[in-house]
Amino acid sequence: MDVHAPQPGRVVPLGDVPDPVFATAMVGPGVALDPEGEDPAVAVSPVSGTLMVAKPHAFLVEGAAGPVLVHLGIDTIELRGQGFEVLAPPGDQLEVGDPVVRWSPRAVTASERSPLVVVLAMGAPAGHLSSFPADGAALAAGDILFTWESAPGG
Repeated sequence: MDVHAPQPGRVVPLGDVPDPVFATAMVGPGVALDPEGEDPAVAVSPVSGTLMVAKPHAFLVEGAAGPVLVHLGIDTIELRGQGFEVLAPPGDQLEVGDPVVRWSPRAVTASERSPLVVVLAMGAPAGHLSSFPADGAALAAGDILFTWESAPGG
């Protein structure tokens, strides 16, 4: 299953994310994006599947290989939804690129939080992910972030 960029940004290795839960891949392996482009931004579904959770600061889409978490900014739960607008309700069937949350990376930065967008393959063994873009690569929304194999090599 290809996992796509939920918005434009530059690739940041997960280990560089300023949150130990994400940086150590406790929740699952993945990659982060330093958002670029329009502000407010629209974060879109990185995979086709069912929207399981839709919070202002994060959403979870159940794809063919498993659940993919998109977390918008670091410690943004503390903003209590301010600066975020959920565009799709849980239970919606999404295609790659369908809008899920409108948010302002600039407002997150102004609140002295990191605007990094973390995209994780929840619960996946690290060896099941491949095809990561180079660190610092500029991606457009919809570009492939990584490929998640449901079984090694398969």
